[in-house]
Amino acid sequence: MRLCFLVEEHYRHDGMPVEVIRQLVAWGHRVDVLRPGGSLLRMSEAVTAGSHDAWVLKTVSGGPGLTLLEAAAAVGLTTVNDARSIRGVRDKALAAAIGRSRGLAMPMTYAAAVPELLAEIPAAEFPLVVKPADGSAGRGVCLVPSPDRLAAMLPQLADQGMLVAQPYVPNSGVDLKVYCVGGELFATERCSPLHPDHAVRERQVVLPREVAALVARVGAVYGLDLYGVDVLLGPDGPVVVDVNDFPSFRQVPDATARVARAVLELARTGRAGAPAFPEARIPEQPGAAV
Repeated sequence: MRLCFLVEEHYRHDGMPVEVIRQLVAWGHRVDVLRPGGSLLRMSEAVTAGSHDAWVLKTVSGGPGLTLLEAAAAVGLTTVNDARSIRGVRDKALAAAIGRSRGLAMPMTYAAAVPELLAEIPAAEFPLVVKPADGSAGRGVCLVPSPDRLAAMLPQLADQGMLVAQPYVPNSGVDLKVYCVGGELFATERCSPLHPDHAVRERQVVLPREVAALVARVGAVYGLDLYGVDVLLGPDGPVVVDVNDFPSFRQVPDATARVARAVLELARTGRAGAPAFPEARIPEQPGAAV
């Protein structure tokens, strides 16, 4: 197969996707790499220059890579993930609107073009978790404990573009990250960026069935095949607080080969907008559900 990977400078030396590309090449496939953030692109020709079986996106939120992927999708090329699905989760305000409208367990979400507007949120909703609508990898996430503290934190929140704010979900200070690759679910726990004082070693953990069902539904709602979901185990059950397309897949066993095989399957089936692995399952290994 011939594949085109869109990789921005931030991920140029990152194991995901560099090792995946190497694995695909080792298996005899041709992989072309475009760096949309560092190249002058002839947009009218870029998506028709080659006969790629699929285009794969690994870029930062807000970067130019998604525009190029959407251009490829617009002329009928297969993309991984589906370009519309990626757009639906990279904008966190849009992701919240889609998720809550489809019945996903997600916090109430406010969006503000400037941080001063957050003062209009009712005091009963505090403490708030505030983050950029196009953020990733924990960038810019902060806890605003009260309306009184908000004023002092406004300079910290400035110049981040659209912001989203959600009522803080009481939890143990440990985040549960669940990855879906090739139709299989794997869970990892790690220290929450809001609780850096918790010394938690990142490790693969048993995936509760209730969480597995929620994460599988996330894939169906957004139309994703390769994705990660940040879940908090709150007092009322698991809550989705973030969804990422093509995440790091850290702690997933044999992640490189699993992701490479999933990309090939998606390229082979040419599915777009409907997951190729609709029945996400938990493998019979340490990640098995209870």
